[in-house]
Parts: sequence; structure tokens; C-alpha cells
Amino acid sequence: MRTSRRTRNLLRLGVAITLAFIYLPLLVIAIYAFNKGITLQWPPESLSTKWFGEAVDNAGARHALVNSLKVGAVATAIALVLGTLASLGVARHRFFGRETVSFLVVIPVALPGIVTGLALSNTFTQVFGVSLSLLTVVIAHATFCIVVVYNNVIARLRRVSVSLEEASSDLGAHTWQTFRHVTLPGLRTALVAGGLLAFALSFDEIIVTNFTIGAGEQTLPVWIFTQLTRGQQFPIVNVVAMIVVLISIVPVYLAHRLTREEEGVGARGGRAIAAEATAVP
Repeated sequence: MRTSRRTRNLLRLGVAITLAFIYLPLLVIAIYAFNKGITLQWPPESLSTKWFGEAVDNAGARHALVNSLKVGAVATAIALVLGTLASLGVARHRFFGRETVSFLVVIPVALPGIVTGLALSNTFTQVFGVSLSLLTVVIAHATFCIVVVYNNVIARLRRVSVSLEEASSDLGAHTWQTFRHVTLPGLRTALVAGGLLAFALSFDEIIVTNFTIGAGEQTLPVWIFTQLTRGQQFPIVNVVAMIVVLISIVPVYLAHRLTREEEGVGARGGRAIAAEATAVP
């Protein structure tokens, strides 16, 4: 489409305003992380890196970071298994209520976090009589992480031809051989991208976490919120917040790169892959 110079300039201005709207608050946090003083004022009188050392030495922040990494990793693993199974069932089979199942799987990510957190907390403590802990946080996070994996995998399955799997079966490969050598290679990047996005979603989550975490335990977002509500360690909190932003950028960036790649098993040839599957003992 050919556009005039004025239109291009307006589009550039629109992009610049959008990016400023999104990232200006993050830039403010980054500047405050280098604030030499212990009080928040704009602009900072002087800059320093001393609070970075304080943040690294803070035992509470380190413990909360480890908890966030543990919860994110386990919740992502659960989401990868259940989300993939659900997507395979919906995309590769025809049955009554298939669209309803697909709708029900994606509902959790659209629900208000406070509703999800309250429902899960009551289920854990009142229905099952389970004490809240990091395990209950993992289960809670997995409920919405599944949606991210499901959406990525089912989108890829809709682009991967079923004929490749049918060719594998025709040549004598059983179900697991077909899945391992035909289906899984076509889903690899979708699984990685979905897993990275699920981890980033879990790592940053605070509302559901507040309802499902046990006494004495904290994830990094909960630690930041607690310090802010108590009015303590503002400089260290700003440093930790900036570190959280940097950590969160990595999986999102990698997932973005992976979703741009169109990787499929068709390039190798359906019958060549099927023949390889049948050769596996």
C-alpha cells in the first residue's frame, strides 16, 4: 500500500505515542533504581548503584526469587502436559461438545484474578482441607498457564497437515511412534513458545498468588507488594522491580521469536518421516 509522506509521519507519531504510553512508567522505575537517596522524589537529586548490592544481599528478596522460579517452572511443566493433551484431543478428534470444551479450557485466563484466587482458596481449604503452601500456588498458576500452552499448540496443530500422521499409521507406526516422530517435531516451537509465555505469566502473577500462598511464604511479586505496603526499603524494591522486568523480557522475547518461525514437518516429507517412525524398534 502506498501512503503519503504525511500519513507515514502520522503513523510514526502514533507508534511513538503508543510506545511511550507503555514504557514510560518502566523507565521511571529504572531511573528510581539508581536513586541515591532513600526517599522517592522526581527528579532524583543524584544517581548511584549502591542499592543493587543491597538488593543482591537481601535474603528475603533472594528467597522470594527462588520461590518464583520454582513455582513458575513446575506450573509450566504441568501446563505443557495438560495443555498439549487438551489441544490434541480438540484438534485431532471430532466429538459432541468439542467447541464447548475448547471454550471452557480458555475461560480461566479471562476471569478476574480475584475471583479465581478466591475460588481456588476456598476449594483448597474448605473442600479438600489442604493447607495453603507453594504447592497450592503451583496448582493455581497451572490453571491459567494451561490456556497459554493450549492456544499455542492448537494453533500449530491446525496448520500441520493430518495427512502426515495418517501416512505414518498407514506405514505401520503405532500411536506413540507417530506422535514422537511426526506430531511432536511439528509442535516443538509452539511448545517452547507456550512454555516460555506460561512461565512469564506465572513469574509475574500476584493476585491469585495472594489468595493461595501459605503463611510465611512469598514469591517475588508478593515480596515487592509487601514491602511497598509497609513503606519499607523503597530503593531496594525499585531495583528488584527492574530486575523482574528484565527477567520477564527474556521468555517473552524468545517466545515472540519462536512464534514467528513457521516450522513444520512437511519440509522433510511426510512419507520419509513415517518411514523413519516405522524403523524405530
